[in-house]
Amino acid sequence: MTDALKTGATIGILGGGQLGRMLAVAASRLGFRTHIYEPGAAAPAGDVAHHVTTAAYEDNDALFAFATSVDVITYEFENIPTHALDVLEEHKLIRPGREALRISQDRLTEKDFLSGLGLITADYADCPDAAALTEALERIGTPAILKTRRFGYDGKGQCRIAHVSEGSDAFAQMQGAPAILEGIVDFSAEISVIVARSPTGDVSAFDPGENVHEEGILRTTTVPARLSAAQRMDAVLLAGRIVNALDYVGVMGVELFVTRDGFVVNEIAPRVHNSGHWTQNGCAVDQFEQHIRAVAGWPLGDGTRHVDVVMQNLIGDDVAQVMDIATEPDAAIHLYGKTDVKPGRKMGHVNRVRQ
Repeated sequence: MTDALKTGATIGILGGGQLGRMLAVAASRLGFRTHIYEPGAAAPAGDVAHHVTTAAYEDNDALFAFATSVDVITYEFENIPTHALDVLEEHKLIRPGREALRISQDRLTEKDFLSGLGLITADYADCPDAAALTEALERIGTPAILKTRRFGYDGKGQCRIAHVSEGSDAFAQMQGAPAILEGIVDFSAEISVIVARSPTGDVSAFDPGENVHEEGILRTTTVPARLSAAQRMDAVLLAGRIVNALDYVGVMGVELFVTRDGFVVNEIAPRVHNSGHWTQNGCAVDQFEQHIRAVAGWPLGDGTRHVDVVMQNLIGDDVAQVMDIATEPDAAIHLYGKTDVKPGRKMGHVNRVRQ
């Protein structure tokens, strides 16, 4: 591939969290260097990258220096300020592209995009004010969930509404942030598809994983998911439709609800995804290497699953179990190098493999 990056090239990564850390490790296996851009100090990705820039996303000089020091730019999270992307894109190619970020940064825009593809989502409504929320609750019904349109993750920025009378309090909890109301989906399981697309349009997807969330945070992902062969194929084809529609380059996580009437799309994440961590020990090429291959213009790898895996997130005090987990056969531990243990904070994960 003539436009493929050569070994020794530098991949810039926006964000220095655990996803950036694992991307940097994957890049190093392919002979690439990495440069992390992260506003916060002591970024987990900084332990394994060749260079780290610690600067704000409003620092034009730092952004320019970063862009001119790398050969391509990617990112580990969606909520990158538009201004920073504007500055960076003037000097270097960003993969995945801006359109995927624009859509995923706003829940309303995302739902409109998915619906426009003919895909099924939860019932939803824009709620710019309390009156609009009341009207939406009357149409969609309760229970429902009011969410901030932007910047929500791991259950943050959400409020469940059991009765219409709770609407005013829920709207107040949004603290003036633009909000969207989503109806509750009656589902039997939550799954996700980790899908990759190359610059030439090749698409490859990993096996769907079955997810369990607690308090809005992913706890476990199990593969294979409890799906029929037809359902697996449908889930993969659905994910392929999304990345093709976006002319996407890189790895994307597509979260789906399994219902009696088919799949309902919950959300998309234009990056490597927590529910894809099982691929590190279940496949020859994991999601992180697949993403690096795509953004570097390399051929996509073979993501065929060769073992069954249960991925468990180590959240907060769960990390204290590491010494016990280390005695388990077939348990692969992945720690993120975070020193401060906090409730709800992802400290690492463990992949338990079964032949």
